[in-house]
Amino acid sequence: MSTIVAVRKNGCVCIAADTLTSFGDVKQSSDYELSHDKIFEYNGNYIGIVGSAAHDAVVRSLLWDNGADYDFSSRMAIFESFRKIHPLLKEHYYLNPKEDDDSPYESSRIDALIINRHGMFSVFSLREVFEYSRFWAIGAGAEFALGAMFAVHGHFNEAEEIARAGVCAAAEFDNSSALPLTIYSAALDKNSPA
Repeated sequence: MSTIVAVRKNGCVCIAADTLTSFGDVKQSSDYELSHDKIFEYNGNYIGIVGSAAHDAVVRSLLWDNGADYDFSSRMAIFESFRKIHPLLKEHYYLNPKEDDDSPYESSRIDALIINRHGMFSVFSLREVFEYSRFWAIGAGAEFALGAMFAVHGHFNEAEEIARAGVCAAAEFDNSSALPLTIYSAALDKNSPA
């Protein structure tokens, strides 16, 4: 499933991910899989997605085909963008939204982290959107990554150092995550919340 982390510190925001692709019991390391980067850049936003390997191609295609309508600059802008994306996932990309019967809303089955000059955000399958002030992680190794980032956040000055610690811990202890990692950073706007 992967591990993706985002960190915000000292005017910088950073996103990092492991590079392992897996299909059930079959693992494809970055030595075999040429498109192993789980993070992509779109109009000044870095987006990392966990879950089905198909999500990456689907979301990239959807954004490139319809991208002028999407805004990732705030929590509510991201919510509205994913609300527009959901019907397209069903109609043009054949999303099967049935995750379980007791969900209050139809699932997109996509979990993502987004960083940009405005901050760092997560989007979960029922279109829950959160904005973070320090760090967050998603995916199979998220618990290991969160623990590692919590342990080093007060000791490291650079967002990238903290993100590396998170992904490295996940790769060490989670069977669905492996090194090397990929990492991207952006400077925050001066008027972004502290």
